[in-house]
Amino acid sequence: MKRKWLMYGLTVSICSMMWLTPATAQTASDFKLKASTAESSNSQFTITLSGEQIEDLYAYEAKLTFDPEKLELVKAETDIEGYSVSAIVTNGEITFAHTKIGKVKGEKGNLDITTLTFKAKKAGSSQVKWTGMKIVDQNLKSQTISPNLATSFMKLFSDISGHWAKADIMAMVDRGVVSGMSTDRFAPNNEVTRAQFAMMLAGALKLKAGSGNPFKDVKKGAWYEDAVKKAYAAGLVSGVTADSFKPEKPISREEMAVMLVRSKAYALGVKPETLKEGKLPSYSDQSSISGWAKFSVSVAAEAKLMNGRSAALFAPKGQTTRAEAAVVLKRLLASL
Repeated sequence: MKRKWLMYGLTVSICSMMWLTPATAQTASDFKLKASTAESSNSQFTITLSGEQIEDLYAYEAKLTFDPEKLELVKAETDIEGYSVSAIVTNGEITFAHTKIGKVKGEKGNLDITTLTFKAKKAGSSQVKWTGMKIVDQNLKSQTISPNLATSFMKLFSDISGHWAKADIMAMVDRGVVSGMSTDRFAPNNEVTRAQFAMMLAGALKLKAGSGNPFKDVKKGAWYEDAVKKAYAAGLVSGVTADSFKPEKPISREEMAVMLVRSKAYALGVKPETLKEGKLPSYSDQSSISGWAKFSVSVAAEAKLMNGRSAALFAPKGQTTRAEAAVVLKRLLASL
C-alpha cells in the first residue's frame, strides 16, 4: 500500500517517488552511523543516523539491513518535526520515512536524522548497515545516496563481563563453535563433559556425519549422539573402554590435549604422530601425566594450544572449564 504525503498541495508517493535532479547534492561522506555502545550484556542498543553540513532536508526515506536471526527492531523515531511513516521491516531490510509538513524550510547543519532501537535475540556480534538514503528538499527536488555505512554491536553473556576469556569466548560464539547455557548465561567456570567437548570439536572442524558408534552409553537420540559419532569417525575421540565413552564425565586436561592434537592432525590431513613434539616446561607434576597422553601434551604445548595451570603445574587430571575450552578451540583454529 502506498503512503502519500501532501507537500505544498503536491502529492508525493514515498514508496514509489519519481526522483528529480537535486538542486544541492549531499554526499555519502556527509552521513554518520554510530551505535550507542560497542558491547554490552544489555540486550537493547540504539544506532543513530546523523548528517553533517546538511543543506536542505525536508523529507527522507532511509533504508538499512540487519540479520533478523540476531536482531529485532524495537522502534525507529526522529526528533525532526513532521510526520513519520512507521518503519517497514521485510526480510532483514528496514525502510523508515519522514517528512516535514507545510511550506517550511528543510533542516540544515549537523543533525541526528533517525534513531533506531534494536533488541539482540542472542549473545554474539551483529551488524546494521545503512544502505540507502533518499532526500527531498523544500522545493521537492530530490536525490538518492548510498551511504554504505555499517556499525556493529556485541551482546555479551551477563556472566562473562570482565572475565579473562571474554574475547575468546565471544569469538567462538560468533563462529558457532560454542554456545551459552541459556540466552543470557555462558557459565564460564562450569566443567566441560567429554560429550560437550566432542560437540565443540565437531562444530569447530565442521565434521561430516559419522555412522559408527561402538559405545553402549551413547544412546540413540541423545543430544550428543551425532557429535560423538562424527568425532569418532574422524578419529578425534576414543572410549574410556572399548564400548564406553562416558559422555557425562568431565573431561580432564590430558584428555583434552589428546583430542586437540588429533583434531589438528585431522584438519591438516596428517597422522597425529607426525606432528612436532616439543619439550615440556619443567612442570613439577610431569610424572602424573598418563603415558598415553604424554606425546599429545608435549605436542599441544609446542603448538601453544595449551598452557599449564600455572608455571609449575600442568594439572593433567584437572577438569577443564567452559572458558578454557573456548580458549583452546580458538588457538586450535588459529593454528590451522
